[in-house]
Amino acid sequence: MRAVVQRVSRAKVTVAGELTGEIGVGLLILLGVAEEDTQTDASFLAEKLVGLRIFPDDEGKMNRSLIEDWSST
Repeated sequence: MRAVVQRVSRAKVTVAGELTGEIGVGLLILLGVAEEDTQTDASFLAEKLVGLRIFPDDEGKMNRSLIEDWSST
């Protein structure tokens, strides 16, 4: 299982020209899953992603996780 993570101001997904989802400010995650990946792998990766310190704190330093940023809004 592999993930590419990018902070975005907005993102959208279209399939065959039809909008299937969109977000405002947040994280865009491109996820690759193989047949041998397990639920344990998915849980580990999910915990790791929400814990990444990639959002600015009150001093402008990239020191807040997704959970911390989400709970402050």
